[in-house]
Amino acid sequence: MEIACLDLEGVLIPEIWIRFAEQTGIEELRATTRDIPDYDELMKMRLSILDQHGLGIKEIQAVIAEMSPMPGARSFLDWLRERFQVVILSDTFYEFAQPLMRQLGFPTLLCHRLKVNNSGRVESYIIRQPDPKRCSVRAFHDLNYRVIAAGDSYNDTSMLKEAEQGILFKAPQNVIEEFPQFPAVHTYEELKLEFCRASNRDIEL
Repeated sequence: MEIACLDLEGVLIPEIWIRFAEQTGIEELRATTRDIPDYDELMKMRLSILDQHGLGIKEIQAVIAEMSPMPGARSFLDWLRERFQVVILSDTFYEFAQPLMRQLGFPTLLCHRLKVNNSGRVESYIIRQPDPKRCSVRAFHDLNYRVIAAGDSYNDTSMLKEAEQGILFKAPQNVIEEFPQFPAVHTYEELKLEFCRASNRDIEL
């Protein structure tokens, strides 16, 4: 039995914080886990910047409401779900992801939550568990699943290492060079081929 585990941002949807940075003109918010591997450091920086500019959940959700999945993401996901059980393992937040999950057909999503006060200020964030992507893959192993995983950033690499096969998708060159053990592809057709190759079943495109 096989499960496909996918990162969300950068794999199926655009990076939410980058889009928010573009809309607000706040260049510092363009940083992601491609740039800052320490997720806690990254989130503390983001929340501090939101406070400095008086921005909250309402403004972020307004930007997300205008976003769509990456071109080809929904058809790729539909293809994958016909051949594997699929779980999205993400460091995003349920408060962000809902509109985009609707456009993707509501795949199973495991991610984090935000702590938002009555005025809409994002006070903090609640991590589901430390190193959640790797721990999720390990839990699937405990359930006797074989795991093939795909992601694009530093925060995906522990998941890719834990899986039977990890795949880098649309990863920046610095991540590709640092983790040469993972095949690196840049299109959904190439990603389909990697899933076919990694499977222990005879899967065709």
